[in-house]
Amino acid sequence: MTRFGVVLRPEIAPEVVVELARTADDAGVDEVWLWEDCFYSGGLSTAASILASTDRVNVGIGVLPTPMRNVASTAMEIATVARVHPGRLRVGLGHGVQSWMAQIGARVQSPLTLLDEQMTALTALLAGESVTTHGRYVSLENVQLNWPPHQAPPLLVGATGPKTLALSGRTGTGTILTSETTPEQLRSAVEHIDGGPDHDVVVYVSCNSAADATPSSVQRWIDAGATTVVLEPAADRSDLSALFAEAASLTENFGKEEMHSR
Repeated sequence: MTRFGVVLRPEIAPEVVVELARTADDAGVDEVWLWEDCFYSGGLSTAASILASTDRVNVGIGVLPTPMRNVASTAMEIATVARVHPGRLRVGLGHGVQSWMAQIGARVQSPLTLLDEQMTALTALLAGESVTTHGRYVSLENVQLNWPPHQAPPLLVGATGPKTLALSGRTGTGTILTSETTPEQLRSAVEHIDGGPDHDVVVYVSCNSAADATPSSVQRWIDAGATTVVLEPAADRSDLSALFAEAASLTENFGKEEMHSR
């Protein structure tokens, strides 16, 4: 079933993001999505605040920059949120904006290797395994979470280039594509990902007008291979109530169509 969500952009103050998430929850939105930009709100702390303040809406993080955290601390934070709010969290990881990573002293020579090592270790840690690894960037010695999640949340990869797309297909349960992705580029990305029928393909779709969020508009990305469509408002758009209503309507309309097509 196709899923629909709305981005709550990092330019919005965290306390306002939580209020907007409550409004989205009341409107019937299936998912709200966040991303972690330097130097705005923390992705996991914001997700935890939203989940604690809402009843049913799911939260996707797309994405956390891997160079910013030790993989053990990332695992601990994700596990905590997932245990308290089981089944309502999806987490994406990515390279991070390289100029920002340099600004905080975290830029690495091979972002692809770092992401690969972190995804592998993080997946094992969230599964409750004891992990020993000595890679180029990730080094762990008998590290095991005392409180792993009862059910590990899906881990996705934010990707654009073919090598990262292929890595996503190998290591993630899904891939996140930016709003600059066209339907044609999405088709090409799906081929590079090669993640199989259960691999989730999340694409952000810019919504600068009401016409951008209609079924006929988003259908182009679904036809190209998207399994989750996330409506992304412009940075200066403050009133998101209409966008929430559109996302809820898309969930209802496409859900009925997919049930009828079975």
